[in-house]
Amino acid sequence: MFIGLDLGTSALKGIVIDEDQRVRAEATAPLSVSRPADGWSEQSPADWIAAAEAVFDALAAALPLDAVRAIGLSGQMHGATLLDAADEVLRPSILWNDTRAHREAAALDANPAFRRVTGNIVFPGFTAPKINWVRDHEPRLFERLAKVLLPKDYLRLWLTGAHVAEMSDAAGTSWLDTGRRDWSDDLLAACGLDRSHMPDLIEGSEVSGQMRAGLADRWGLPRDVVVAGGGGDNAASAIGVGVVRAGQAFVSLGTSGVLFAANDGYAPNAATAVHTFCHALPETWHQMGVILSATDALNWFAALAGEAASQLTADLGALVAPSRTLFLPYLGGERTPLNDATIRGAFVGLEHATDRAAATRAVLEGVAFALRDCRDALAATGTSIETLLAVGGGSRSDYWLQVIATALDTPVTLPVAGDFGGAFGAARLALMAATGAGAEIATPPEAARTILPDAGLTAAFDAAHSRYRAAQSAIKGLT
Repeated sequence: MFIGLDLGTSALKGIVIDEDQRVRAEATAPLSVSRPADGWSEQSPADWIAAAEAVFDALAAALPLDAVRAIGLSGQMHGATLLDAADEVLRPSILWNDTRAHREAAALDANPAFRRVTGNIVFPGFTAPKINWVRDHEPRLFERLAKVLLPKDYLRLWLTGAHVAEMSDAAGTSWLDTGRRDWSDDLLAACGLDRSHMPDLIEGSEVSGQMRAGLADRWGLPRDVVVAGGGGDNAASAIGVGVVRAGQAFVSLGTSGVLFAANDGYAPNAATAVHTFCHALPETWHQMGVILSATDALNWFAALAGEAASQLTADLGALVAPSRTLFLPYLGGERTPLNDATIRGAFVGLEHATDRAAATRAVLEGVAFALRDCRDALAATGTSIETLLAVGGGSRSDYWLQVIATALDTPVTLPVAGDFGGAFGAARLALMAATGAGAEIATPPEAARTILPDAGLTAAFDAAHSRYRAAQSAIKGLT
């Protein structure tokens, strides 16, 4: 058997799969986010360990773990977890959706070497600018800094005692030479760091270390259990849904929104604000457009409306023409294609006819139009989408998927019931590490159904997207 752990922003999930990749057990432990100042987003690494312990407790209670051969890791990307020489945590981890370092990011991005070497803009949420923020605002703490780890790799340290990262997650730090799949000494130096501050690098399907004997004994695992490199959350999710070759793509409707496409080669175009990262498999890459608020936007509006998000979407009925009211989902800044940490969201075109249903539709449509912007940015890099799967909590809304299919004029396939996300992909990477299997095991799940664009409404959605882009330009002028 094989365990996959996915360290998300709101929860840590664990699953157990067998040799045939059937899920045998699963468990989840919740996590909370601290926001001590505007634009800040932090978590305590101790909470990650407590959540992992709770998940292992639940998995061990569900079935014996004495046949487990390997553990794979997935997790939220970009987080800056700072350790001293004794591996003690120096401060709460600064998360992916924290935008405090937007000035530091702009300063690093002004150095042409960063885009040239990493293939990406230096976004405020990436790891490197956060380190420069710490250096400038918490200098005494910076002086004690010995290691920088990404969130899932702090779990690895707890599990194995090893400082190790893998390529897909490391590509989101702004320190990786993404084409060469190695740390860049010059980019590290720009942040006052060197290789001694960095974990070792491996591929996601390779072995990173062996589980500590005390932890293995605690939950009844064999003492020779290995821990795979794993993958950043989106790369691991891609392994889970079988998006590993050019032309394959998925849309993820989670806290953030992602349009993810696999690539057979390395072809960056940083100016589009598309992320070009290493995939979790050797000699493969991927590109993705990222929006910072997807279900986060719907949940925000649901709280405002005093109704559950699921009920708001269930009440909508059949797809109709886009609302005259527009919603721009920039609640905490935006990445693709705007690269703007200071832009904020807005309802535009509010009128007497804007009732709760119209406002709900506007929120769903606004997220879909933001994803369409990502699709257009991907196309500008030469990346095409032949198949599109939908995953994440938002994919439970057929109305939302119909909106996305029509806004992008692309069929959206929904997998059969089951979780094929980051935890499942991490378990697949564990299977690869333990058995030597390759990408052939990362097959797409069986399709439950495919939601087609509504041909009668595509022109209306095209027109609404044009109005959305005009509103976007107006909002940018106000922030």
